[in-house]
Amino acid sequence: MRTALAALTLFTVPLSAQASDWVFDSYHTSAQFSVRHMMVSTVRGAFNKISGTVHLDDKDVTKSTVEVTIPVDTIDTREAKRDAHLKSADFFDVAKFPTMTFKSTKVTAGAPGKLVVEGVLTVHGVSKPVVLDTEITPEIKGMTGKPSHGVSATTKVNRKDFGLVWNKPLESGGVLVGDDVSIQIDAELQPPA
Repeated sequence: MRTALAALTLFTVPLSAQASDWVFDSYHTSAQFSVRHMMVSTVRGAFNKISGTVHLDDKDVTKSTVEVTIPVDTIDTREAKRDAHLKSADFFDVAKFPTMTFKSTKVTAGAPGKLVVEGVLTVHGVSKPVVLDTEITPEIKGMTGKPSHGVSATTKVNRKDFGLVWNKPLESGGVLVGDDVSIQIDAELQPPA
């Protein structure tokens, strides 16, 4: 989902005269989310083992692309019973929809050092357009000598738009689970092996 962030490198560091391809380092990439609980607190969680590819075109950023796949069964809210419920048919229904995906449709320059990445997010078998606000750290060489970038992207979605409608009303008013979900993706990009 947030993988599109990598394209930001075009504005922070010089690239070669050619387009470049990058992949997500799944060990150092995660997608975090937060949602209101009983309208009084916030539950936070994350997805791991994310894979994806980023194609950066340094001459024309609009030709850059991003594709990301997130295995839903990696959800972790630090509470086993809640995670099991989120994986059930009440929410993500992992048995039927084991992954969620993001595929960019448009990349444009934003503020200096930032990009706006538009694309299609597919969750629970439902595809909807989303916009990722992204930024990136300058390219560095890691311990192995390979170049890498750190990227961060944020967006907000309404879970009901993706068919995740389960809820329970509270006696005092309101509902158990909020509708708006804030998402932040933090990723390391590396050249393909």
